[in-house]
Amino acid sequence: MRTFVSAVATVLGILLAAVAVPAIWVDRNIVQEDGFVHLAAPLGKDPDFQKRLAAAAVGTIDTGAVPGFLSDLIQPMIEQAAESLTGLPGYPAAWEETLRRSHRLSFASPAAGPQGSASASTLTLDVAPLVALGSEEISRTTRLPLDPPAQTLINVGQPVQKEWTERLATYAPMGYVAAIGSAVAFLLALVAARRRWTVLLAAGLGSLVLAAVWAAGLQLGTARAQAADTGNAVANMFRDEFLAAAAADFQTWITAAAVAGGVLAAAGVVTLFASRKRARTSR
Repeated sequence: MRTFVSAVATVLGILLAAVAVPAIWVDRNIVQEDGFVHLAAPLGKDPDFQKRLAAAAVGTIDTGAVPGFLSDLIQPMIEQAAESLTGLPGYPAAWEETLRRSHRLSFASPAAGPQGSASASTLTLDVAPLVALGSEEISRTTRLPLDPPAQTLINVGQPVQKEWTERLATYAPMGYVAAIGSAVAFLLALVAARRRWTVLLAAGLGSLVLAAVWAAGLQLGTARAQAADTGNAVANMFRDEFLAAAAADFQTWITAAAVAGGVLAAAGVVTLFASRKRARTSR
């Protein structure tokens, strides 16, 4: 009976861990705003992405209030602002605010108000802070008043993917409960086991298998996400850069799981030989 309970608890612990680790990663790095900003912030340092994003943001500046005879003057200023935007002192803060607004917008429910219903995409970039920064720079240079919009949206993904953000926000935090359940299951398996080395070895091998499954799933999921064209060059670049950053970050979790699995498996083998040595000595 003890052996059966230990085996069932070990399998349950592995299955719960299979769900808990990806769910916790998603909650910390996608669902939670600070984690998302930390993960996506380095994208603003990519020169090519910076150039395209700045051009797209500054290109939306409304110059309707500028007198027609000054249009020839303002257009070169807009182009110059697009080139120099990323070098302005306020750019890092504007980029971070862009990410925070975009996260709130993408993860807001339809009932959250006008901002939450503004777009149905999985991830919607609101580059209004960058537009405001560019407008401020142009106004400072030309002394012409420019009124930046409250929102400037660039959609990333497909409208149907909005449902996934809602599901992630709902179910990802449950990963912590699954992690606790996995730990309790393994503890029960160790307590009930007649030979504890079997639990350690099974847990170690299970972790190695999970690491391989997660790695395969990561490659498959990344490839499928990259195959979906957003219809916007800037959005495609953000998607590709963000997916690369997310894959690299989750890969460290996979590596940690594989290392932990190797340690547990080795501990199981060592415990096996130690128990056999004690058995021979007692004879």
